Amino acid sequence: MSALYRGGVALLGVLSVIGLSTALFTDGQHPPMFITIIGAVLDLIGIVLAVLAWRGRPAAAIGLSVVRVFYVGGVPGPIMAVAGTFIVLTIVGVVLMLAGMRRPAPVSA
Repeated sequence: MSALYRGGVALLGVLSVIGLSTALFTDGQHPPMFITIIGAVLDLIGIVLAVLAWRGRPAAAIGLSVVRVFYVGGVPGPIMAVAGTFIVLTIVGVVLMLAGMRRPAPVSA
C-alpha cells in the first residue's frame, strides 16, 4: 500500500482512538449519554476497521471512511470547534486513504 493510504488509515485510526476516549469526559448532557454511547461504538468499530485496512483490506478502508463521517448537531461552541477540527482531519484522512487506494494506470510501451 502507498504512503498516502497508510497515512490516511493511521490518521483515521488515531481519530477513532481519541473519539473513544471522549466518552470519559461527558457530563451526560453535552452530548447526551445515548449519543456518547453511539459515538463510542462507532469509534470502536473504526479502530477495528483501521487495523483491517492497515493489513490491506480495501472493504475495511471504505467502511472506515463511512464510520468516521459521523456528525451530531446541538453541541456547545468550544466543543463544536474541537468537533470541527475532527471533521476536517477526518476529511483529510479519507482523501489520503482513498487516493492511496488508487492503482496506477498501466503504462503501454
